[in-house]
Amino acid sequence: MIIGVPKEIKNNENRVGVTPAGVIELVRNGHTVYVQSTAGEGSGFFDDDYIGVGATILPTIEEVYGIAEMIIKVKEPIESEYNLIKEDQLLFTYFHFASYEPLTHAMIERKAVCLAYETVEKADRSLPLLVPMSEVAGRMSIQEGAKYLEKPMGGRGILLGGVPGVRPAKVLILGGGVVGTNAAKMAAGMGADVTIMDNNLQRLRYLDDIMPANVNTFMSNEYNIRELLSTHDLIVGAVLIPGAKAPHLITRDMLKEMRPGTVLVDVAVDQGGCIETCKPTTHQDPTYIIDDVVHYCVANMPGAVPYTSTLALTNATLPYALLANKGWKKACAESAELLKGLNVVQGKVVYQGVAEAFGLEFVPAENVL
Repeated sequence: MIIGVPKEIKNNENRVGVTPAGVIELVRNGHTVYVQSTAGEGSGFFDDDYIGVGATILPTIEEVYGIAEMIIKVKEPIESEYNLIKEDQLLFTYFHFASYEPLTHAMIERKAVCLAYETVEKADRSLPLLVPMSEVAGRMSIQEGAKYLEKPMGGRGILLGGVPGVRPAKVLILGGGVVGTNAAKMAAGMGADVTIMDNNLQRLRYLDDIMPANVNTFMSNEYNIRELLSTHDLIVGAVLIPGAKAPHLITRDMLKEMRPGTVLVDVAVDQGGCIETCKPTTHQDPTYIIDDVVHYCVANMPGAVPYTSTLALTNATLPYALLANKGWKKACAESAELLKGLNVVQGKVVYQGVAEAFGLEFVPAENVL
C-alpha cells in the first residue's frame, strides 16, 4: 500500500504520525511511504532520518495526499485539507467527530474511510490508541494547572505542593480513567491534597488501593461536585465517553461557587468538554477567564511535548497501522478492535455516537465491509 505522512498544520501541533522507527516496519512489510518535507522536525526527526530508513520525501502536502492510498497522521484534518482528501482514501488519525459537526459532514462528502484512533476498542473496553495521549494529557494537566495557579498567570498564587508550615493546594479530578489516574499521580507526587471522583464504585475501590495517602476518592454526582468546588484550587476535567460528546459536569452557574483564581483544566475539550464554559484554545493562547476563574482548554495538549508524544503514539498505533498488509476491509472484518475504529465510511456514518451527536443516519460498520 502507498502510505502518506503529511505535516500537521493545526495550530502549534508539532507531533508527526509516524517516527523513522515506524517507517522501517512499514517498509519491511512491503509498503511505500511518502513523508512530507519537515513533517517530523517539530518532534526532533528530520528528512534525512526518514530517507535513511526507506521513505521518500515530498515537498508539499498536496503531493502527499495526492499519491497516498492511506494517510497516517495525528490530528483531524482541518478545513484547508478537506479538498485534498480523495474518495476511498483511508485516513488513520484522531478525529473526535462528535465534537465538531463540520468535520463530520466534510468527511461524509469526501467519501473517505475514516478510522479513528480514539474509538479503536479492545474486548475489555480499553482504548489502546487513546491511552498514550491520555497519559500525556493527564500528566500535563497538572503541570499546566500548577503554572496557571501562579498569580501572574491569573491564578490564586498558590504553590501546588505547599511548603513546610503552609498547606498545599487542593486538586479535584473529575474522572478516574487513564487521564484522571495520571493526573492524580502527578498531583500527588508534587505534594498536593488530591481528590479524584468517579461514578464507578469498583473503579474508586481500585484507585483507593493504588494511590498514595494524599489522594482521596469520592463518588461523582452533582451534589458532591458542588460541595467541593468552593474549597479546591485546581480542577481537572477528565471524563470520556468513547466517540461521543462529554457530559457537562461543571455548569456555568457553578463558577460562582469557586474562589477567584481557581484554575480549570478541561482535558475533555476535544470531545466537547465536561465543563460547560469550556471552548477550545491553543498553545499560543491557552487560557481565558470567566467569573474570575481561569480556563485552560487546549485541545491538543500533548502537542506541546511532541518528542515524548510522538514516540508514545507510534508505539501504540504501529501494530494497527499494519492493517495496510491486508487492506482496511479485510483487517476490520478480522479484528473487532479495528472495526470499532471505523467512524465514517464512503459517505456513511458507521459509529453510533457520531450519528446520535448530529441526528444523522447510522449504518452498522459491518454493513460496509
